[in-house]
Order: sequence, then structure tokens, then C-alpha cells
Amino acid sequence: MPVVTIPGSKSITARALFLAAAADGVTTLVRPLRSDDTEGFAEGLVRLGYRVGRTRDAWQVDGRPQGPAVSEADVYCRDGATTARFLPTLAAAGHGTYRFDASAQMRRRPLLPLTRALRDLGVDLRHEEAEGHHPLTVRATGVEGGEVVLDAGQSSQYLTALLLLGPLTGKGLRIRVTDLVSVPYVEITIAMMRAFGAEVEREDDVFVVPSGGYRATTYAIEPDASTASYFFAAAAVTPGAEVTVAGLGTGALQGDLGFVDVLRRMGAEVSVRPDGTTVRGTGVLRGLTVNMRDISDTMPTLAAIAPFADGPVRIEDVANTRVKECDRLEACAENLRRLGADVSTGPDWIEILPGVPSGSGTEITSYGDHRIVMSFAVTGLRVPGISFDDPDCVRKTFPGFHEEFGALRARL
Repeated sequence: MPVVTIPGSKSITARALFLAAAADGVTTLVRPLRSDDTEGFAEGLVRLGYRVGRTRDAWQVDGRPQGPAVSEADVYCRDGATTARFLPTLAAAGHGTYRFDASAQMRRRPLLPLTRALRDLGVDLRHEEAEGHHPLTVRATGVEGGEVVLDAGQSSQYLTALLLLGPLTGKGLRIRVTDLVSVPYVEITIAMMRAFGAEVEREDDVFVVPSGGYRATTYAIEPDASTASYFFAAAAVTPGAEVTVAGLGTGALQGDLGFVDVLRRMGAEVSVRPDGTTVRGTGVLRGLTVNMRDISDTMPTLAAIAPFADGPVRIEDVANTRVKECDRLEACAENLRRLGADVSTGPDWIEILPGVPSGSGTEITSYGDHRIVMSFAVTGLRVPGISFDDPDCVRKTFPGFHEEFGALRARL
């Protein structure tokens, strides 16, 4: 039975780096994800004057509750959305002038609901070019706190950034949310804040975060559940195949582990235990209609295996996937059509009809998006000769993906 080693969670590593930087004392992060996104986040902290010591299996961060150690910095956020949204928020709690820029791909992605909320809290923040996008400059004088209204309908990261900021403010934050996607990611944030000594109270659509800072700790990063979805899907589309991901089980923080429930509904055998999760392909893959609002990062994984189901697969309530690294709804639809599948899309849905794609030898267009490449690698288990125009974009979250997936393919 193949046991797959999945690298650490990207979302947990990014939050842990923010919390460690903000905490009082030295924090050790055990088994953090080492990828382009997280290295970019750590590099950003170093530019802001934080000490980050990196060994192969652990990173150590000297926390600075008072904010960045330098009064001026230029930070390049690469492609990382968490880096691009969390670091300006962290810097706002300090004192100094901090400039942030990002890759062309990240410059296109929206920031406005977050930067508007920060301005409402008195932060002097200026977008240098397009309003609501990088590059931006923060002239930080600390954040007093108070009440703020936030629209997190495009990304839960806006809310996460403000929640993480709360304990660093003078009098705490009271955040009223008018819309919210990807709720499980907010639950990850709150659980991790608790591990660093801060509390969050929720009353319906209001989140209350008292001031008081964070305590340093030793924090182990669990495997990335979004990344695990490709390996679980590989088992589901291969009759008799079985894949186990260790360290990702009943106590997991990440909502994306819920993807295995979708596979179970489709006919796969699933076992979630305290020490790990196993998926076994039964030779049955049923069509279904599923709402993936809360686990939208796994939408491309499901889309990529949908043609092998015995009925239509309809994925609903995933409008936010249109403002990720690319428009993931259209990217999935285009690549599936190129493979010969029958696909239709709407503003927030995609429907894929059954029919094993005939397009052997097809080159998949990645749109520079790691999740498109990793998803269609699973399609490649059943359609020979699939290749990618930019296979290396997986380095964003899983530099060793092709080797690990190739090894699994050989065992399956």
C-alpha cells in the first residue's frame, strides 16, 4: 500500500511564519513547507528585519511584538498571495515605511477589501499603480484597532490577515464580515492563533479579537491537504489502488481534507484515522453535484477526474476560483475540452459530462498555476501522453511533485 509523503501545508506554514514573527520569544516551526511561496514569505520577513534561521526540517523565528526591526524596506512577494496579503498587514503594526511588490501574476490578483479595511483602521496605505493591487506602500505608525467592516467574499485571506493583526493592535479588533468564502481556512487561523496564546470570539458575522500579543511556541506543520487531493484522486481513478497520506487524519486543521468525502460519495473507499487517511479505488466513480465553496482549492482536482465518472459532475459555488493564480474555472474547462471532454461553465459553476477523453498527446496549458498542473497529472494516469507547457510552476507549493507523483504512478 503506497504511503505518500506530502510536504507541509502552505496555508499553515504562512500563518505560522506571521505568528512566529509577531510572538514574544523564539518560535520553532517543525517540518514547514519549503517551496517558492513559503521561501518568499520567509525572505520577506528577513527584509523586514526579522531573524529567520532555516534548517532542513525546522525554521526558527525571533519574534518582535513591536513590529519590523528596520524602519524602511522593499519586499518582493513573488507569486504568494499569503505573502502579499499578510506581510503588509504585519508591517502596519510596526513603525516605518515599507514598500511591497509582487510578480505580474500576483499584481493581477485583488487586494482592495483588505487594504480598504486597513485604511479604515487608520493605516496610511497607498497603492502605487492600480487601486486595490500591488505595488503598495505602508507608512506604519502602529494600529490602534477598533471596529471595521470587511467583505471576504473573494478570499478568506483578507479576514485571516485582520484576525492575525488583532492581538497586535492597541485595543483589539471587532470585524464585521459581510460575505465570506472558504470558512475552513478561517478556522485554521483561529486554531493557530490559540496555539500562540491569542483568543478569537465569533458572534454570527462578527469576529472579536482582544489585544495582548502572542507567545512563542514550538509548532509542527501538518501535511498539505490540498496537495494530498491529487494523490487521493489518483487512487480513486485506479481500480484496486490504495493511497495513504500519513499525518493527515481526524485531528487535521485543514478543511480541504473534506475532498475525500467527495471521493467517498463518488464510490471510493475512504478511511480517516487519527494517524492518516487512506483512499482506495473501487472501479466505481459516480457522477454528482457538489458545492465546493469551502474546499475550492480542490475544485481542479475533481474537474480533472470528472470525465471518468459514470454521470455528469457538476461543481457549484466556486466563483472565487476565478481570481486565483488564474481563472481556474475556465482553465479547467479549456484543458478538458482540448482533451475531448464535453464541458459547460457558468459564473460560479462547471459541469463535465462523462466520456473518457481521447486527447492522448495533448499539451495542458498551465496558465502558470501549480494546481492546474498537479490536477491534470491525475488525468494523465488514464490518458496517455499528457504534457505541460510549464511543468515547473509546481515549485510554488511542491517542488518535488513530479518525482513523487511519478513514483506513485509506477507503484499503481
